[in-house]
Amino acid sequence: MSIGLIGKKSGMSRLFLEDGESIPVTAVSVCGNFVAEIKTKEKNGYNALVVSKNKKSVEGKKNPFAPGNESLTNPSVLSLVEKDGMLQRLQDSEDDFVEGWSIRVFESKNPVVSVETENSYSEKPFYSEPNYGYHYVIVASPNTKDTFSTISPEQWSNVLVVVQDRLRWLYTQKGVTYVSIYGDNGELAGSTNPHPHLNILTLSTIPPVIDAEAEASHKILNEKGVCHMCQTINEELSGPRQILQTDGFIAFSPWAPSYPYEFWIAPKKHTTSFSKITQKEINDLSLILRATLGGLTKTIKNVSYNLVFHLSPEKKNTRQIHWHIEIYPITKPWSGLERGYGIFLNDVSPEDAAEKLGIACRKELANLVGIL
Repeated sequence: MSIGLIGKKSGMSRLFLEDGESIPVTAVSVCGNFVAEIKTKEKNGYNALVVSKNKKSVEGKKNPFAPGNESLTNPSVLSLVEKDGMLQRLQDSEDDFVEGWSIRVFESKNPVVSVETENSYSEKPFYSEPNYGYHYVIVASPNTKDTFSTISPEQWSNVLVVVQDRLRWLYTQKGVTYVSIYGDNGELAGSTNPHPHLNILTLSTIPPVIDAEAEASHKILNEKGVCHMCQTINEELSGPRQILQTDGFIAFSPWAPSYPYEFWIAPKKHTTSFSKITQKEINDLSLILRATLGGLTKTIKNVSYNLVFHLSPEKKNTRQIHWHIEIYPITKPWSGLERGYGIFLNDVSPEDAAEKLGIACRKELANLVGIL
């Protein structure tokens, strides 16, 4: 491995040897060098050190979600700390940060919405509403090497309990019509920090996708007297698109996926409120979530994906949906056909995707429960 330094050319000169020979030389001013990044064969395909002459640029590389860097984020509103086999619910103070946390929740420093937004509206045809709301980040693990597919089912259970806690509180706040929860894994999925974390943010209106889903569900319920998702689940329980099942949940490839290897996780029984599921159901969901994400990353190496909770609006007099989680693997860029016309090209059938994912997910589940 070659060794180098970063320097700045200061000028030209000559070096005179004892025999009178003159050699032209370049004068280089070398300042302190710092290791800015370590690249590894496993992650980057090769081993190397990225060197910087500016210490500030190195400090800028600090992971704000990692333990010890709590001052780089807003103070936590909730930090879970394990002590004597119990989880303590703590939070940061102005000048004192909780240490030894396993999960940390704080307001985003780059919020999509804000409670400080001016309450301004514009009239049609260019109608707009203020981006009023709350935006929190839930750091799912203190381990910087963890991903959604490597944290334990027990840790996932704790994360989902925290999600429930935030969800309940946010729906008591003024101006909150809908609470969206999502996670991005990998640069192609929009992640700016590989450290596993969920975004939970509120909206003053129901998102168009959820609104359309609730409208369709309401229409089918009125016309046929059945929940559309319950009907789908009954079809998939023994069908070719089933990926994995636990006692209370099923993972399956949807009949018309927008993305190759897309899959959904849904409760088998009809339920519209995620905030009301029991601890037993949370543990069950954590197991299938961890097994399927682990199976996905075994099936497609270094895959980027979005993990999105499709939840009912938990306000009175709003149409409800059978809640579920959707995972969108990003395996290729969209073309103009997808972006411009909403026609999705998929080169992997949902049946083939389910078969491949099923094999990997069942192995993952067996490892998690100690069968293998």
